[in-house]
Amino acid sequence: MLMRLVQISRPVLWVNTIGTTVIGMWLLGDLWRWDVLPLLLWVTLPFNLLIYGVNDIFDQETDAQNARKGGHEGARILGSETRPIVLGVLLTNVPFLVFFMVTLPPAALAWIAAYSVIFVFYSMPPLRFKARRYLDSLSNAAYAFPLVFVPLAVGEQPIWSAAIGLMAWSVAKHTYDAVQDIDEDRAARIHTTAVHLGARGATVWSAIWWALSTVGFALINWPVALVNALIAGWLVWSLGRDPTPATAHRLYRYSIIFPYVAGSVAGTQVVAAILLGMYP
Repeated sequence: MLMRLVQISRPVLWVNTIGTTVIGMWLLGDLWRWDVLPLLLWVTLPFNLLIYGVNDIFDQETDAQNARKGGHEGARILGSETRPIVLGVLLTNVPFLVFFMVTLPPAALAWIAAYSVIFVFYSMPPLRFKARRYLDSLSNAAYAFPLVFVPLAVGEQPIWSAAIGLMAWSVAKHTYDAVQDIDEDRAARIHTTAVHLGARGATVWSAIWWALSTVGFALINWPVALVNALIAGWLVWSLGRDPTPATAHRLYRYSIIFPYVAGSVAGTQVVAAILLGMYP
């Protein structure tokens, strides 16, 4: 069952939580801080199980009709697995959250609480952001919250241009990736931003938010901004040439790689600057 819970947590997407937490630590000017370790452990299996386990529980009907579910793009769970998933989410997350309540300052706790609540209600009724146009996309800005709560947790101030830039990036990527599910979501009457705007409109929406993210990144690091603009531009151009769910599905593999590449460019520079005494 443990291996099944790991599969449900979608390890290929852990970079979205681990990567932002590590970058949040590096932006403080340290390669490693022991006081960040509890947060870093939490955003591995526990928090990803919270995100995707809750999602899979409430998406069982639509996932059963979605051909791309059942592999690295998301599990297809059975009704009998609901209880073990709920227990897994609670047992892995509650101890961390209690620890944070005892040890972290209120400002960090507020952002951690928002991080958790947004992702729970992304899938869970009655709010269920994923079925509400624009809110489904905008709620994914929460992926950037570690850039805010990591520094606040250790008594430092966030680098807001980086955090806001990553929030915009996350909004763009969510809608871009959702284009491949337009047909299934429309059939299930799930009114996502991609369904509402259509494939072409969703491509434009993503392009706008990726452009905003490039501006945010440029305020702190032009190589990251350049890499972001090049990859995002290519993804938008490729989908714009043939704006269909089938095209979006073919491009999804490259969308998955996007944060790995951009994060590596950012991380390598921060680490080099720290080692050379150029940062902070």
